[in-house]
Amino acid sequence: MLGTLCTLITALTCVSGVTLVTQKPVVAVMRGGTVSIDCNLGTVTNDAAYWYKQIPGGVPQYVLCFYHSWSTPEYGTGFSSPKFTSTHQSTTDYRLTIKDIEEGDSAVYYCNTWDGNQNVSQ
Repeated sequence: MLGTLCTLITALTCVSGVTLVTQKPVVAVMRGGTVSIDCNLGTVTNDAAYWYKQIPGGVPQYVLCFYHSWSTPEYGTGFSSPKFTSTHQSTTDYRLTIKDIEEGDSAVYYCNTWDGNQNVSQ
């Protein structure tokens, strides 16, 4: 029997101004698997990546915040390691990793940052 397929969607919203945060649009993963979602903060190099989860019809939930000089993320209520974690490949490229995927993880995941002038998200 095939396992349950969970779909994790990342939002693609255009942001006016200099900074554009980018993510790949859709990721599908089998239950029990691991998924990594990448986010590029554009020209922002001195702020953290903030990750949010939004179930259709619900409000966004703060998952975690991670800055490239930190050793571990700061977690929102109800989210913790080792299920949710974040890493960085550079000062602008961040990754959210979700382990042991289950049906409740199916949602839209947003990456967000602050560029000193405006809040930008994807």
